[in-house]
Amino acid sequence: MTISLASPSLSLFDSWSETIADFGDVHIDGAGLERGQRVDRDACAAFVEKAEFYADPTATLPDGHVACDYFWIADDGEIVGFIAFRRELNAWLRQHGGHIGYSVRPSRRRQGIARAALGLVLDRARARGYDRVMLTCDDTNVGSYRTIESAGGALEDVIDEPGAETSGRRLRRYWIAL
Repeated sequence: MTISLASPSLSLFDSWSETIADFGDVHIDGAGLERGQRVDRDACAAFVEKAEFYADPTATLPDGHVACDYFWIADDGEIVGFIAFRRELNAWLRQHGGHIGYSVRPSRRRQGIARAALGLVLDRARARGYDRVMLTCDDTNVGSYRTIESAGGALEDVIDEPGAETSGRRLRRYWIAL
């Protein structure tokens, strides 16, 4: 296994679309996609364009959005997941998403892929001068919080997700010192 971060590219369409299909109809953390979005060449090309736009430090982003580096997690050239590094925190991200969001396709979980990809993004954050980053995960997502803790994550708190009065979801918020 050789985990790397690939820039979104239409040349990786087949692997990208297979990975999205593996998730089924759920939100995919770190992918930058809307739930239920179509998965065809046009959608991939549009996402590649979006990723380039959000990575551009001179871009004027929509209100409520922050600069973000989207990566596709690759194992020997096969896309196996997604990870996003949001370069700042707005009010929503302080509660929900943090600086980094990630997902590994269900058929490839429990292989150390998320841990390896997170380490690569933390290296990039360190190189950019960040001294700490925030990550969040569902309180019930044992795999994710173990991944964050193995990377040095210190639990800040566990909060009710807004709207949790109906869902009962709780979120863990972590900081990783770099």
